[in-house]
Amino acid sequence: MDLKDIKAIIDLMKKNSISEFELERQEFKIKLKRGGIALPPDETSFTYLPPATNLGTNPGGGMALPVPAAAASAGEADIKSPMIGTFYRSPSPESGSYVEVGTEVDPDSVVCIIEAMKVMNEIKAEVRGVITQILLDNAKPVEFGQPLFKVRPL
Repeated sequence: MDLKDIKAIIDLMKKNSISEFELERQEFKIKLKRGGIALPPDETSFTYLPPATNLGTNPGGGMALPVPAAAASAGEADIKSPMIGTFYRSPSPESGSYVEVGTEVDPDSVVCIIEAMKVMNEIKAEVRGVITQILLDNAKPVEFGQPLFKVRPL
């Protein structure tokens, strides 16, 4: 990976308000984290953030202070994002959504796609249950570990 590729990743992170990026190959490993004090949109600081931090967006352009996580409903499980990227509810703009509220899923059911570096990654439910909430709008940035759906286990 050369400097041009790293700059392209940083630009992608800025454009999509992504605060963390990690890529590991046999010959290298790169981890980028941005955040801390909000800076003007043309200046970005890449610093350490605790891994479990949920971030909000600052109207000034940078990342804002941590946002408290919503309390989990009794007996419900979260389907969380296994990566950072862009959340899509359907395989293409012309297709219907993978799941809606009320859809019954099993561990192998595809619930959404997360695009990371132009690669479309199918995300499976990994739990048997009924979708009770969809927590993100289509085509929005998503962080690692961020809840995507609420599921009532069966």
